[in-house]
Amino acid sequence: MSLRRLCATRYVTPLREGGSMPAVVEGDDQGLYVLKFRGAGQGPKALVAEAISGGLARALELPMPEIVLMDLDAELARTEGDPEIQDLIKASAGLNLGMDYLPGAMNFDPVAEQPDPELASRIVWFDAFTSNVDRTARNPNMLVWHGRLYLIDHGASLYFHHGWDGDTKQAGKPFALVRDHVLLRWADRIADVDPDMASRLPEAVVADIVGQVPDEWLQGPDAFADPATQRAAYVAYLCQRLAAREGFVQEAIRARA
Repeated sequence: MSLRRLCATRYVTPLREGGSMPAVVEGDDQGLYVLKFRGAGQGPKALVAEAISGGLARALELPMPEIVLMDLDAELARTEGDPEIQDLIKASAGLNLGMDYLPGAMNFDPVAEQPDPELASRIVWFDAFTSNVDRTARNPNMLVWHGRLYLIDHGASLYFHHGWDGDTKQAGKPFALVRDHVLLRWADRIADVDPDMASRLPEAVVADIVGQVPDEWLQGPDAFADPATQRAAYVAYLCQRLAAREGFVQEAIRARA
């Protein structure tokens, strides 16, 4: 499924609890979206992680808000009084990433909520696959909306790609930080869901997801000749990690035990 492309028409409000200062904006379809800024401190790599991991989550049929590409005009900065917000908008002019805003959604509370064990197992598997370091009790990055769990904020996943040269030797490495996953206590079916999860991600699906990452986000100091070469490296890494998934699957099972 291709990502829709919209234009931000109005800056509504900042979400200051996010490390990269995301904001609620209105799109030219009159919908509200949480905008992740390319000019934030984490840079375009965070948007790449959001797009790829979000696409993988959709392919795995995990619950998450729609992801869109969103053009941002630097002129929107003129309507904001906060100099920090002005600078962020100006630095992010061009193509950014948005996520459907879920009005009234509550942060997931591991004390109050009792997630379904199979869903918890699928989410733990997914986060171990994508090396997501940011789904902990301190920062679950999940919302509950109309009684349903939604995954948000994958900017800290795929952490291997920071300063990456395309090497795939570490693709089969277990994900030790899965021990801190907020859903691990409920994830008692990781081995059971593993075959189905992997079967949903053939190389063609992974390549299609990675292929939707805009060229603008793949420009930078990394050791790649061009965006196409970088995309091919992402696909190779992810497919090799799937082929060697026993490492991260067994690590998650051991962590829970």
